[in-house]
Amino acid sequence: MTTLAAEGPIVAMRDPARDRRLVRAWLHLVALMIIGIVVVGGATRLTHAGLSITEWQPVHGVIPPLSDADWQDEFSKYQQIPEFQLNPGMTLADFKGIFWWEWGHRLLARLIGVVVLLPLVLLWATGRIERALKPRLVAILLLIGLQGAVGWWMVASGLELRTDVSQYRLTTHLTLACFILAYVLWTARSLAPSYTPAATPTRAAAVLIVALAFVQIFLGGLVAGLDAGLTFNTWPLMDGALVPSGLFLQEPWWRNIFENVATVQFDHRLGGYVLFAVSLLYALFASRTPQAPGSQRLAFLVLLQASLGVATLLTMVALPLALLHQLGAVIVLSYAVTHLRAMLPPLPVRIALAPSA
Repeated sequence: MTTLAAEGPIVAMRDPARDRRLVRAWLHLVALMIIGIVVVGGATRLTHAGLSITEWQPVHGVIPPLSDADWQDEFSKYQQIPEFQLNPGMTLADFKGIFWWEWGHRLLARLIGVVVLLPLVLLWATGRIERALKPRLVAILLLIGLQGAVGWWMVASGLELRTDVSQYRLTTHLTLACFILAYVLWTARSLAPSYTPAATPTRAAAVLIVALAFVQIFLGGLVAGLDAGLTFNTWPLMDGALVPSGLFLQEPWWRNIFENVATVQFDHRLGGYVLFAVSLLYALFASRTPQAPGSQRLAFLVLLQASLGVATLLTMVALPLALLHQLGAVIVLSYAVTHLRAMLPPLPVRIALAPSA
């Protein structure tokens, strides 16, 4: 910390570089936790654990069942929802197996809220957050709260009339999580001291890749919501053709995009092809200039993610491969976002006075 001598007492000034490193480390921890909860969320979906806890108890729900009576009470609540009717032979031991996935998912969500809120208050109170940064960090906190509400809104869709959660709400929940992740990483990268200026066409291509990654994640959410990965388990052909029949059987036509299993899977395949082609062309173009370092790594990550997608499909959504595929999606998005932000100047530094002792 430096000081300024003036006509009066010595005034302490904050070291903005050190404060920014601290804030960036905190935001990177938050990003890692979001990546973790996306993967755990995928596991809850694949193990059909998402409806095992039928109540939203933000505080009391931290404590899991501790006695046989508690477990039986939780199980009896689950037995009242339509999903249980699909597997009436489920035992209490079976129920515990899915319960822990959902409980862990909700516990991690609560921990993310704590890891966002407490450091935010501490950093703010000690003057380590610049004025221009404050609304962005508050926005992250509000988005985390909104995500919790959307998560319960999703779960509630499967508790009364459906035997599963709505694919619309599941996709909203997943896409919002990825948006929060992107915003956290974008904010963190804006505090880095260095950047690589890029021409407008290069930045536009990087923006396109980020947009395509979001679209592909959205389409993947629909695939998960409809269990579309359990059908048409061949590649590169789908139902014996590159373009299968029956893509627009429902009326009106747009419902097929969200509710037709064949259309949803085909769109997800097509989105993967487009993302890979664009990232490959981008890497080839960027390799001729010094403007976009890392473009080749981005293309490789997209290729790896596409390969995981094919393997997941061919194995009829084997759990380890499916979770790696979900992890790959958020890694591609994370790299694409930070790659784009590195082309832009950092947030201007505004030197702030430290709080007086």
